Amino acid sequence: MTLAALLFLGPLLAAAGFLLGRRTARTRRPSDVGTPVELATFETLHTASLAAPPLRAGLTAEAARKSARRLRSLLGTDALCLTDRDTILTWDGAGEQHHSAHIMDQLAALLDTGRDRAFPLSCEDLDCPLRWAVAVPLTVDDRVLGALIACAPRESAVLARAAGEVGRWVSVQLELAELDRSRTRLIEAEIKALRAQISPHFIFNSLAAIASFVRTDPERARELLLEFADFTRYSFRRHGDFTTLADELHSIDQYLALARARFGDRLSVTLQVAPEVLPVALPFLCLQPLVENAVKHGIEGAVATSRITISALDAGNEAEVVIEDDGVGMDPQRLRRILRGDGGPSTGIGLLNVDERLRQVYGDAYGLVIETGVGAGMKVTARIPKYRAGVHS
Repeated sequence: MTLAALLFLGPLLAAAGFLLGRRTARTRRPSDVGTPVELATFETLHTASLAAPPLRAGLTAEAARKSARRLRSLLGTDALCLTDRDTILTWDGAGEQHHSAHIMDQLAALLDTGRDRAFPLSCEDLDCPLRWAVAVPLTVDDRVLGALIACAPRESAVLARAAGEVGRWVSVQLELAELDRSRTRLIEAEIKALRAQISPHFIFNSLAAIASFVRTDPERARELLLEFADFTRYSFRRHGDFTTLADELHSIDQYLALARARFGDRLSVTLQVAPEVLPVALPFLCLQPLVENAVKHGIEGAVATSRITISALDAGNEAEVVIEDDGVGMDPQRLRRILRGDGGPSTGIGLLNVDERLRQVYGDAYGLVIETGVGAGMKVTARIPKYRAGVHS
């Protein structure tokens, strides 16, 4: 359950916990541990935690169907439905056949104003228990996406308050779902920006280097052209958020082959890779920007040979990737500004992009560790958990 949801549950517990407390007090056995209020609080939290995950997919018919029963249990009401702006997404409980059309007719004012609305339910079926309903808007960024409607046999101020709190809690989950989608779109945009950053200068320089071998060494020109084709195919692929360390290192090897063709003896590269870490999954295009950064700053100002070391080693539950160069390095204060996003457009987005993506996927403990100084080269360490839920190539 999310922190935002927990913070939002105070008023919800006061209302929904009251309803559940009455029910729990009647059924509690002498051997149960805890008071009726404690048991009601636990039951409310547990039910809310089960309802939250489907809602993180947004206000869809599937998410509504999976969460409606839990939400109705929170309120202890006879029927509950969730709607978007046009239709009922799901109905849980009694009365769907003869109340659904009437419910949507009553929502026009709520969808326009975003205010809770209570109204009587007319029904010709004498056996139908539903005679009153309260509707609560579901909002994201002040936009009304739909409504939560709780139906009951009679008017109830407690149910009206509880439905209001549950509806606002559902809105929080929908806002978190929108935040997740926005963050995903941002990362996709940053990956596109990384691809665009690779495209202009690297592709031109690589093709120029390949062209220089066409007459003098046609076989090497052919090999480099194949390396170039494989590298660009991998870098510009359009499926999958994750890849394997083996694939990422293979792409880096192709990049370095093209870089060595351009710089010749000015670039010396050492790779050290433990076979057991090759299947580890990690965010796509996560290491290549670090290597490109090392090549750029390693060659820049180098009088003789620039040395770059790349290692991917087994560290228990993690793979430890270290990329080190002996180039011009960087002022630590400038590096901090870059990682805060204040470096300016001329700094590129490689380091910041990789650091943010690692933190998003694995947590803040897995950001980049960078050691550098002016004239002291740069050492970048990335720790990749071998197993993490939701991360697979």
